[in-house]
Amino acid sequence: MSKARRTRRLVVRGRVQGVGFRYATVRAAQRFGVTGWVRNRSDGSVEAVVHGTVESVEAIVAWARRGPDAAIVENLEVMEAEGEFSTFETRPTE
Repeated sequence: MSKARRTRRLVVRGRVQGVGFRYATVRAAQRFGVTGWVRNRSDGSVEAVVHGTVESVEAIVAWARRGPDAAIVENLEVMEAEGEFSTFETRPTE
């Protein structure tokens, strides 16, 4: 497994609020070993910043394309980001 680390910002659109997306993202982050944060946005999307090994970040990005069972992901934007985090947390809606 690579030691290279990466940070990405994700914006997930579709039916992603009210379906447990944030909480499922926290569980997925723990499973894949990434740090960062997730929050709902006032426009109805979910935003996350994830940091970890290249492989772990790719794994959570792939997971976010589907999300939890009740979600319907219509679009996932993945952008370069900066930052390192010690945990993965849920942040307030912005």
